[in-house]
Amino acid sequence: MLQTARVKISNGDFKLDAYLAQPEGEGSYPGVIVLQEIFGVNAHIREVTDRIAKEGYIAIAPALFQRQAPGFEAGYTEADIQEGREYKNQTTAAELLSDIQSAINYLKLFPYRKPGGMGCIGFCFGGHVAYLAATLEDIKATASFYGAGIATMTPGGGEPTLKRTSEIKGTLYAFFGNEDASIPREQVDQIEAELNKHRIPHGVFRYRGADHGFFCDHRASYNEAAASDAWTQVMQLFSRELQAT
Repeated sequence: MLQTARVKISNGDFKLDAYLAQPEGEGSYPGVIVLQEIFGVNAHIREVTDRIAKEGYIAIAPALFQRQAPGFEAGYTEADIQEGREYKNQTTAAELLSDIQSAINYLKLFPYRKPGGMGCIGFCFGGHVAYLAATLEDIKATASFYGAGIATMTPGGGEPTLKRTSEIKGTLYAFFGNEDASIPREQVDQIEAELNKHRIPHGVFRYRGADHGFFCDHRASYNEAAASDAWTQVMQLFSRELQAT
């Protein structure tokens, strides 16, 4: 059984909406930050948050578009995609990292949170943001799913997020579909090369026949085989880096 709630996170005077899921009953559970696609903290992201909590984690999904569009969540129509991209383009790396750190600080107050580092998982836009979040001191295990633009840009402008690879503190797993036109294979190669260059513990997983959004079973691009293998890899990562410490 789970306990779930809509909560407010304080980041100074700014209030950030978030969805929280945790195992019911006393225990010692690591924290995991769940980072949304461009569609907000919608049904799929809440389901992923619940799924992580069922595995023995306190999971929280902050609304990354709170500053641009409070309460926004959407489906997967073309209009939804265009609206989500509009909000995504208004974000900045500094604000995103600040809001994620606030979510981390919120979880630190939980009496049943296991001391030590936390995990992070993100999809699409959130996959890119997860790569950024991996540079935060508290994040010890990161799962980045099909994060477009890591090698070419960063939210709000400036050097590409890839240039911050040396700042990553823990282990990072990155998941890509070979049929994903938004992330050319040469960019995946660049990400893997940079992780190797800076000796960041990592895994880069490339799935044949998988397209962008392959993990989301609400989308036409859902690929059950790729999603199942990726979930196994993430759970092994989190268990090794968060549960065992």
